Amino acid sequence: MQPQRERREVRSGSGWMGMGKGAGPSALGIGQILSVFLCIFPAVSLQCKILKCNSEFWATTSGTHHSGPERAPEFCTALRAYAHCVRRTARTCRGDLAYHSAVHGIEDLMSQHNCSKEGPTSQPHPRTSTHDSQERSDSPEICHYERSFHKHTAPPNYTHCGLFGDPHLRTFGDDFQTCKVRGSWPLIDNKYLYVQVTNSPVLPGSLATATSKLTIIFKNFQECVDQKVYQAETDELPAAFVDGSRNGGDRHGANTLRIVEKMPGQHIEIQARYIGTTIVVRQVGRYLTFAVRMPEDVVNSTEDTENQGLYLCLRGCPQSERIDFRTFRARAAESHVAAGGGNRGSVSVEAFTYKSAVVKCKERLPVEDLYFQSCVFDLLTTGDVNFTLAAYYAFEDMKILHSNKDKFHIFERTGDLTPGNSAPGRPSSPSSLSALHFLALLLWIQCGLMHL
Repeated sequence: MQPQRERREVRSGSGWMGMGKGAGPSALGIGQILSVFLCIFPAVSLQCKILKCNSEFWATTSGTHHSGPERAPEFCTALRAYAHCVRRTARTCRGDLAYHSAVHGIEDLMSQHNCSKEGPTSQPHPRTSTHDSQERSDSPEICHYERSFHKHTAPPNYTHCGLFGDPHLRTFGDDFQTCKVRGSWPLIDNKYLYVQVTNSPVLPGSLATATSKLTIIFKNFQECVDQKVYQAETDELPAAFVDGSRNGGDRHGANTLRIVEKMPGQHIEIQARYIGTTIVVRQVGRYLTFAVRMPEDVVNSTEDTENQGLYLCLRGCPQSERIDFRTFRARAAESHVAAGGGNRGSVSVEAFTYKSAVVKCKERLPVEDLYFQSCVFDLLTTGDVNFTLAAYYAFEDMKILHSNKDKFHIFERTGDLTPGNSAPGRPSSPSSLSALHFLALLLWIQCGLMHL
């Protein structure tokens, strides 16, 4: 099965991403331009930071009217700052269509508002809604999940899904998988929420991948929230939605959706109380981790039955995308091949044997469950010690978000370590292929070493 790359990145049950109700004509114009960027050009490279310029400009100008003459100098100042930001990306974005569209969009806006290209520029400061600092006590009941969805039933059953490392997926059903899933894939796709991850190669030419980009779309919902889009990528973990706001917009229950910055650039939490959902996003090293707590009925509220098989948190990775890391680990334990090593800038990279990887992972994960085994796997395939922290934080987030402490640890079954056996749910490979399988794994490691 081929990945559905950049699939419906801004799709929702109610159409394209809109602007806040208070935006004036100029704000609407740039909002439409940014919406087109997100819809048509979502795959901006990790080096090209045009998305950051777009969101900073919208954050600076959102929520005010720019049509009056008293606002023209302020708008022109922000527009010049936007142009300056875009110019700084010229070298890395030269071949990017979103970059060229931004350049033309800025020229059109400057012409429309008679802005001079010479003059002061402002540093963008995201505006926050006037409601962000306080909760509305009169929010509609429908915007409080536990009060509205379960008024006459038992307390909701919460479930957890997490994605981290190279990459490892824990589904809502507590199935634990290691997947390839290179490119863009939907993690969650239901009536209220859409989450997509993009996984990129960790090393040039290597099969090892990790999450480099994350898009989360909260679909508009009754009196509660406007549609909101959150995007993060390597070295950009914003504490606001792409429109610069930190809550659900202008609706009556807007504060039942909000972003909380736990550690700047490293850890944010999105609380969506109107659907009883909490999302944790971290950057660890150069890659992102994702964890969510969600009620079971929200998890199962799928509206696209044709493609719900690609809803990874619910259905798991397709069989063709799964990696039998248990067999890999068993073979690595029998060999003396060291993976990793070399120098990748500021990333700490070492050469790990199976034994040294076990020792390193034990420092953070003393229980030899599948989080521990995933840590060992990642050190052997990448040599990047940051993956140790990724596994550790994934486990810590799970402990906070999972509702059943008896399921915190997941252990592999006894038979999974037998040479030739596959991971649970996969057919066994013929024993005659075991040697070829082992050689392929060694070549995988060697390929990564050659490109360091």
